[in-house]
Amino acid sequence: MKILIKNGHIIDPANGVDKTADLLVEGSKIAELAENITSSADVVIDASGECVTPGLVDMHVHLRDPGLEYKEDIITGTKAAVMGGVTSVACMPNTSPVCDSEAVVRYIIEKAANEGFANVYPVGAISKGMAGKELSEMGGLKDAGAVAVSDDGKPVSEPILMKHALQYAQMFGLPVISHCEDLSLADGGDMNEGLVSTYLGLRGITRAAEEVQAARDILIAEAVDAPVHIAHVSTRGTVDLVRQAKKRGVKVTCETAPHYFTLTEKAVEGFDTNAKMNPPLRTEDDVAAIKEGLKDGTIDAIITDHAPHHIDEKRCEFALALNGIIGLETSLGLGLTYLVRENVLTINELISLMSEKPAKILNIPKGTLSVGADADITIFDPGKEWTVDVNKFKSKSKNSPYDGWKLYGKPEYVIVGGKIRVKNGELEER
Repeated sequence: MKILIKNGHIIDPANGVDKTADLLVEGSKIAELAENITSSADVVIDASGECVTPGLVDMHVHLRDPGLEYKEDIITGTKAAVMGGVTSVACMPNTSPVCDSEAVVRYIIEKAANEGFANVYPVGAISKGMAGKELSEMGGLKDAGAVAVSDDGKPVSEPILMKHALQYAQMFGLPVISHCEDLSLADGGDMNEGLVSTYLGLRGITRAAEEVQAARDILIAEAVDAPVHIAHVSTRGTVDLVRQAKKRGVKVTCETAPHYFTLTEKAVEGFDTNAKMNPPLRTEDDVAAIKEGLKDGTIDAIITDHAPHHIDEKRCEFALALNGIIGLETSLGLGLTYLVRENVLTINELISLMSEKPAKILNIPKGTLSVGADADITIFDPGKEWTVDVNKFKSKSKNSPYDGWKLYGKPEYVIVGGKIRVKNGELEER
């Protein structure tokens, strides 16, 4: 099938493209990018006044499949992804069973290929069973299709295991994604340690729990000259650690999520469990630091850490509620509204952080509109206002603190591998 996209504002940071032009898709590939393409096509999309960008790449998502499908599965998770303009996701290994074997990696890939709506890239576990005791068989995970390794949801507490993980993963070209949390310093807390936790009577988590572990892993990576990727950065201290490490030439990259540049610990007031996550929401100063890190290039990627939970796991006492929020269907809107419209980033910089750069970190052939590349494309009007309604989400879970928020830039068309998955803002069934 041929798809011709006419008169769109083409934004392709990987190739420095920022202009009004046409884009032709033939089969599963991008065939031409030029002005006034006259080729006939099966489908013609008028993208006048809209941005045409590479499909977004979210390198940190929890699809809960296999084993925890009551929260989410590959089908519903990828439906949520394309509704948010995300055409490729990397799914974390804390499933049941843990994604620490070739069999689980292959299961995820095959199910996504047969039933999914977006590209799915499994992340294998660093340690067997995510128990932090023995390294997983990373070579086998890579051969089966894993694109990175992580024990996300749990830290690698033993420094020697992290050292060996960095060395071993480097042999196979696998990025190591580090969940930075010192469990003894976190001390079973429920939210950021500070004034708000004190007057709410909740156990606080010191920022040092993140920063100490981030410093440790950066130093280990520096010592063995191996790359490390710091997950879900939430504090000024961690941003500064990464910034200084990059200046020293350490092979470190990092990511943050929209909730760390749009929300503070005050969102917990009223004991709203949709504001409970790990790492926790921090202070206004930390939000400012995250924005500074995005602006100056210290932070390499914007991810969602999409973490669906059953309603019963959130509708309970704050201390008992599970950590995490969903984010696939709001990430682009939050970025456009709170970064681009507030002049923290240009729209080109935002798209780079949400497509080109995460694809490069994962070493996957995505995040570009190059001729010959996979036809993964997102089309949206950055000036179109919409209201978040969690009841309309395609995710099984509704644990979002953004219900009722007014955002800008809801995707109108989303194309994955040359197939239209979202049309006029509505999901197209397979």
